[in-house]
Amino acid sequence: MNFSRQALLGIGMIIGGSVMLYAMVQQIGDTNKSQPGSAMINQPSAEPTSVQPLTTDIETEKRILAQKQKERAARVAEQEKRAQQFLTEQEAAEAQALAKARAESQQYLASTTPSIEDNVDTNSTNKEATKNTLATPISAPSSAETSTDGAEAKKKALAEQQAAERQATIREQAAAKKLADSKKEADVKKQAEAQVAAEKKREADEAAKKTPPKSPSDYQVKRGDGLIKLARQYDMPVEVLAQANNLSPSTSLNLGQTITIPSRKQVERLEREATAAEQAREEKRQREEALVKKSADAKRDAQQKLSEARKEVKETDAKGSFGVQVALANDQSKADEMAKKFQSAGYQVKTSPTSRGVRVIVGPERGKVAALALKDKINSDPKVNTTSAWVLYWR
Repeated sequence: MNFSRQALLGIGMIIGGSVMLYAMVQQIGDTNKSQPGSAMINQPSAEPTSVQPLTTDIETEKRILAQKQKERAARVAEQEKRAQQFLTEQEAAEAQALAKARAESQQYLASTTPSIEDNVDTNSTNKEATKNTLATPISAPSSAETSTDGAEAKKKALAEQQAAERQATIREQAAAKKLADSKKEADVKKQAEAQVAAEKKREADEAAKKTPPKSPSDYQVKRGDGLIKLARQYDMPVEVLAQANNLSPSTSLNLGQTITIPSRKQVERLEREATAAEQAREEKRQREEALVKKSADAKRDAQQKLSEARKEVKETDAKGSFGVQVALANDQSKADEMAKKFQSAGYQVKTSPTSRGVRVIVGPERGKVAALALKDKINSDPKVNTTSAWVLYWR
């Protein structure tokens, strides 16, 4: 733009000088026509004083103007040359930095999964295409009027190219960071899975150690061993281990003693037998408790009936005594033994010899009703354990 203004100004000055020269020449011609004599005299002196200086000034002006144009053109060419050199150096430096960054990124991404490498390569290809598009050389201006604008456009394009390369580098770094984070998470996950697998293996080994052997084996007792400790060590009930060795669960083991560690099948069989035995004992206990409860209820009912019978006899004032015969012993010693058992249960007992043996009689009771109630009480009393009592007339 500045060069264009200067050229126009120079052309204007040339045209103005030409017009002034033409006007002056025209004026001189008019003067010569009006005074011919004086023209002949003054012409030799008029040329050096009027025409020659004007011609010299125009030539000088043209020379100066041409020189200035050459100088301007040289400066513009020098500026373009320096700008082109600067752009070339900048492009070389940016290309070298980008190549270095790409090489480092490719070296880091070489050890990653193929899918992520494809994504990074795609990003690199897109960045390269953007770089090639932005790096397309800008054609030099065809004239001196647009040289300054071309330099500014080149600088702007260079700035945009640098910004695009920075953005591409940032994307590459972000992708590399994401990849590194993914790899780190995968490593952490693998370590956690390895730890879980190792823990499961350790638990399986511990369980295998505690599991009973497949076949019976002998074990020599060491210091500090006992049935409870060995039963816990081989994961079996202490009763099963004791039963397999015909021992009591509370038996102490001797140092150096050899005991048998039952196999898994034996443990299962012994556990089933122990469970069945325990169920049988529980059922027996329940039956005994039911029997005791029933006997207690029967005894309580018999006692209540006896009390009511005695009250009834007292009210009616019935005459005669009745007894309850509970046994007929072969001799007196056996009769006395039987009498002691009933006496210890809280009954009044007497013995009476007969021709068939010695009677053991509980009572007496006034009235037959009371004697019958006493018989029912004796037959339901578990302490004396008899069911053959019967009532007889005492006297």
